[in-house]
Amino acid sequence: MLAVRLDSTIEKRLDRLARETGRSKSYYVRQAIENYLEEREEYLLALAVLEKDEPRKSLPEVRKELGLER
Repeated sequence: MLAVRLDSTIEKRLDRLARETGRSKSYYVRQAIENYLEEREEYLLALAVLEKDEPRKSLPEVRKELGLER
């Protein structure tokens, strides 16, 4: 279960959309979150890795280690 507080303007828009389409507000909130995650998930996960102060290797270094140099 997740509770979300919305700005009153957004909540009114969501109420109207749900009422006019016969779908629940939860449906539209779920859709919005799914769409956001599809668009941003890989980027945000990569950013989280970069924010960790761990050693990284470049693509040429990885290729060399795997014996895939050209």
